[in-house]
Amino acid sequence: MMTPSEVGKVSVVQSENRTLNFSEIFAASCRIRDHVVRTPLLESPVLNERLGGRILVKPEMLQKTGSFKFRGACNRILQLTLGERRGGVVAWSSGNHALAISAVCALLDIPAHIIMPESAPQMKIEGARRYGAKVRLYDRATENREEIGAQIADSEGAVIVPPYDDFNVMAGQGTVGLEIMEQCRELGIMPDNVLSSASGGGLVAGIATAVRTCRPETSIYSVEPAGFDDLARSLASGHRVENAGGMNTLCDSLMVPTPGALTFPTNHALLADGLVVNDAEIRVGMANCFEHFKLVAEPGGAAPLAAILSGKLDVREKVTVAVLSGGNVDPSVYSSIL
Repeated sequence: MMTPSEVGKVSVVQSENRTLNFSEIFAASCRIRDHVVRTPLLESPVLNERLGGRILVKPEMLQKTGSFKFRGACNRILQLTLGERRGGVVAWSSGNHALAISAVCALLDIPAHIIMPESAPQMKIEGARRYGAKVRLYDRATENREEIGAQIADSEGAVIVPPYDDFNVMAGQGTVGLEIMEQCRELGIMPDNVLSSASGGGLVAGIATAVRTCRPETSIYSVEPAGFDDLARSLASGHRVENAGGMNTLCDSLMVPTPGALTFPTNHALLADGLVVNDAEIRVGMANCFEHFKLVAEPGGAAPLAAILSGKLDVREKVTVAVLSGGNVDPSVYSSIL
């Protein structure tokens, strides 16, 4: 584990809203280390030769509950007071955050209320219920999940833990980036590029803060599905923009209307660019995760590898890390894609 004295410092362009601090990520890593899996860095010589660079993947589908979300949920919930724990936790999610919150609450014997869209993968809905959470399904078109969450929190005296717009959640996700830098150092290499999928932007913000504090010259890229590329367009415009309605994608975990209010200042300050992939490219990414790494990646989890394989970024003669954010995909969907 790195100590603060072992890492360099990067000058972060500050905006009116504060950005995530490396110290928060380091504290999170100490807080959650006994509860999370230190997922490995994997590479395929065949894929490296094919792409002309060194490609490493960080398989967060091997994390507890099958995604990186367990890290942020754990960091936030471990900091609840005894009184707050009695009231329980409210969270909204299309699946991975729901699973993570449910699992951490079950571990700590805390009531969990989860709000999920009716269209969420069935395995994620059932998974949250298996952990003992009370699941409230809603219609994306006619209902507002934040309003439902506020009503439940008010009636139950519960604490709302949002999926990304919370600095403690972002810090927990940032431990992915801290591990990447520790593992690269162990391998005697340093990454030129790091790619992470983005919905609200909490994961990539945490990764960018950790990685660029340790190595300012590393370029960090967000990856989004076509039609939900709000972060890429927001980075280009310099302010948060919304997606147009009526779009769809295989990436159920990456369907948000606009970047997070708290995540965007960090991402605007630190990201090199936002990359966009379509569903056909996502399918190729999922298939290659299986072929080269024997990993099951959900559509959103495979997006960074899809961006590399489709030539969205020049990786020749460079070290590039792709964060595979999760593997919670319904078997029927997965088999049809393969």
